[in-house]
Formats: sequence, C-alpha cells, structure tokens
Amino acid sequence: QVQLVESGGGLMQAGGSLRLSCAASGLTFSAFNMAWFRQAPGEERELVASIPRRGGSVYYADTVKGRFTVSRDNSRNTMYLQMNSLKPEDTAVYSCAGRGWWGGSWGTENQYNMDYWGNGILVTVSS
Repeated sequence: QVQLVESGGGLMQAGGSLRLSCAASGLTFSAFNMAWFRQAPGEERELVASIPRRGGSVYYADTVKGRFTVSRDNSRNTMYLQMNSLKPEDTAVYSCAGRGWWGGSWGTENQYNMDYWGNGILVTVSS
C-alpha cells in the first residue's frame, strides 16, 4: 500500500520558516518524480515545486521562487520543502504527490496527472 505522509506544518508568523517533509512508503521512491502542491481556501490547487526522481534540476512557482527550496533524500524515501520568508498568502493546505517516470517526463506534473497523493497538511501564516 502506497503512502505519502506530510509533516511539519503549523502556524507561523510572517517572515518565519517552516520545513515540510513527505515520507513515502510502499513504492520505489527513486522511480518517482515528486512535487509539492498547495490549495488555499477558495482557490485552485497550484503546483509549488517539483523535483525529478534523481534530484538535480528543480521547478518553482514564481510565487515562491527565492523563498522555498525543494529537496529529496532517496535513501530516506523522503522529500522536503524548506519554506523561508513566509507570507500570509502562503497559507494553504500543502500536499505532496508523486508520478512514476513512466507517466511522463519531469516538468510536466500537474494536479491531474500525479499517481499518488498525501492527505495534505495545513500551513497558516499570520501577519
């Protein structure tokens, strides 16, 4: 049974930092391109960052570029999202997701073509 479990969310003041983790089990983690999505109340889910199965090149949404850093440790089956200089508009439910390499090349991830999803974790940034 595949599981993606997010942790590290919570309440933070603007300007602060949080580190999200996504622990994967039940799959060959290194075979999956991984991504972080977020969904704010009343908004569409958006792709925040993605990282290919072996690491290396990464993608960031313009709204988080320069503030967020995505990484992964295949030996620990875990992906991370370091979030610095948090803003109130970063408030959302953050979800990790994975897509097998056979599903398409890295860089083409979207909310409709991921194979597995975590349940999501709430990040609230107060002003």
